[in-house]
Amino acid sequence: MLIGMKQLFWKMHGAGNDFILMDDRSALFPCADAALIRRLCDRHAGIGSEGLLLIQPSTRANIRMRFFNPDGVEAGMCGNGARCIARLAHDLGAAPSSMHIETATGLLKADVLPDAVRLQLPAPTDCRCHQTLTLDNQAIRYHTVHTGVPHAVVETQTLDSLDIRAIGAAIRHHPAFAPKGTNVDFMAITGAHALRVRTYERGVEAETPACGTGITACALIAGKLDRVIPPVHVTCKHGDILEVNYRLTSDGFETVTLLGPAAYVFDGAVEI
Repeated sequence: MLIGMKQLFWKMHGAGNDFILMDDRSALFPCADAALIRRLCDRHAGIGSEGLLLIQPSTRANIRMRFFNPDGVEAGMCGNGARCIARLAHDLGAAPSSMHIETATGLLKADVLPDAVRLQLPAPTDCRCHQTLTLDNQAIRYHTVHTGVPHAVVETQTLDSLDIRAIGAAIRHHPAFAPKGTNVDFMAITGAHALRVRTYERGVEAETPACGTGITACALIAGKLDRVIPPVHVTCKHGDILEVNYRLTSDGFETVTLLGPAAYVFDGAVEI
């Protein structure tokens, strides 16, 4: 709600991936004001976050989620953010504990549990394995899948020592993904049901503590390559372990779910 020139907000995080959330069921927030969104997400001159999330009314679901990267550009989906918005919507009385959320990439089902939120995601698309690109005269093998936003997945045995910012940025801006670029995930398979993942996020233009759609992308690709068996427990950079479950089919994947935390940090009001 608006209070004069002030807007109430909640700061939340999902596995360290932090967000500003606002109750915009009145649909008054100036979504086209990219400069405002950049200011709010700025860690020095604003609240600071890896994205802005709005709860808006929906004619197709309990609520509508809109997600903006810290550069002010709207994105279709955010897995960690969707878990946070589900918990806030339930706590505000805007949706029941088992709800449907409208997003730009389709409907999500969310179940708010005492200590976590489980999302059922739209069916992934554009799954392509064993692709190759050239970076600094070196061939890099990668795999792609669209889990609401595009992801390129690179398997590595040196996850801890990789320069994620430099390599991630180079792949994110590579001509193979022009014109919009891609998110880039680096995964290490650690067991039949386990992965470790680090992600360079498009729009944030940096490595983030976690990426829900990236964690899901890595679990799906590893399953497609017969490297893991669902459910897959994925450890993110922040240290949290999220669970990805799914069913492999001849055409791709069905019943893809992401289970993980959604926690409050603080709340307040900010001038807009």
